[in-house]
Amino acid sequence: AVVSTQSTGEQPRISTMPRGSAVTTKDKGKGKAKELPPIKTHEFLMNKTFGQHLLKNPAIIDSIVEKAELKATDIVLEIGPGTGNLTFRLLPHVKKVIAVEVDPRMAAELQKRVQSSPHASKLHIILGDFLKADLPYFDVCVANVPYQISSPLTFKLLSHRPLFRTAVLMFQREFAMRLVAQPADSLYCRLSVNTQILSKVKHVMKVGKNNFKPPPKVESSVVKISPLNPPPPINFVEWDGLIRLCFQRKNKTLGAIFKQSNVIELLEKNYKTYCSVNNIAVEPDLDFKSKLLSILETNNFSESRSSKLSINEFLRLLTAFKENKIHFI
Repeated sequence: AVVSTQSTGEQPRISTMPRGSAVTTKDKGKGKAKELPPIKTHEFLMNKTFGQHLLKNPAIIDSIVEKAELKATDIVLEIGPGTGNLTFRLLPHVKKVIAVEVDPRMAAELQKRVQSSPHASKLHIILGDFLKADLPYFDVCVANVPYQISSPLTFKLLSHRPLFRTAVLMFQREFAMRLVAQPADSLYCRLSVNTQILSKVKHVMKVGKNNFKPPPKVESSVVKISPLNPPPPINFVEWDGLIRLCFQRKNKTLGAIFKQSNVIELLEKNYKTYCSVNNIAVEPDLDFKSKLLSILETNNFSESRSSKLSINEFLRLLTAFKENKIHFI
C-alpha cells in the first residue's frame, strides 16, 4: 500500500496498490514554508507490537540528520517514520524521502502533517511491513528502529542491492554495542562479526530513554553503518555457517568445538555431498574427526577461541576448511 501526499486539504487517503507501484504527487502549497504544529502524540495509543517509541528531542533529531551527511540528490529510506518528527528534518535536504510505515494511523497522520509543506512532493509513503517489502533504490537509510526487528532489519539492509552509501540507525544500546564490539570485548559475538565483514560500523552517540515518548525501558544508541563496496568475495551463507558454529560456545577452544559429535556429523555429511557432486572419491579409511583436528592444528587454530579471533582470522579459518573441501552449507 502506498499513501499519496497531496496538498488538497482533503482527508488522508490510503490506496492499496501492487507491490512496487508508485504514486506521483505534486505539492500545491505556495509561499514560504510554514512551521508545522507539533504533533500531539498523546492522541495515539502506542502499539507495543510495533515497538513504537517516538523520538521527540529536536537536538537528537538534528544530530541524526547531520551524521547522515545528506546530499541534495539523495533518496533517503526512512523506516518507521511514525508521525514524522525526523521526516520533516530530512525533507528540505534531499531529493526524496521514502518512508516505510507499518501502522496506518501513523501513515495517515504523517500525510496529514506534510500536505501543507512545500516539500510534500518529495515524500513517498509505503504502508506495510519493512521486512516483507521490496525495497526501492535509495542512497541513505535513516531509522529509529523497532527494537524487536533490529537484527533482521540490519541484514536486510546489508543484503540490499545496489548498495546504499550509509545508514544512520537508532538501536537498543546493548544491540548497538554488539554491532561495534571488537575481539576480546565481552559483547563480541556472531552479530559483531557478521556485520563487520559486510560494513564499517561506528557508534555515533548515546540517547537516553527520556528522549522518547513513551520512554522505552532501555537506553538507546545511534550507529552509522557503511557497506563495504565492493563487498567481500565470500558466500555469506557459508561464512555464517562457520561463524554460527564457532560462537555456539565462544569461549571454548576451536579444538573442543570441532570435537563435538554433532559438528563432526554435520561437516562429514557436507564433505561427502561435496565430493559426490564433484565426482571426487572419498577416502575409504576416512577418520573425519582427525581430519578436522589436523586442519585446526596445521593452521594454529586448535587453542584459539572465537571470542578473541579477528575477522581476518575467521577468513583464514574458512579458507583452510575450503581448501580441504569442507563446507558449511
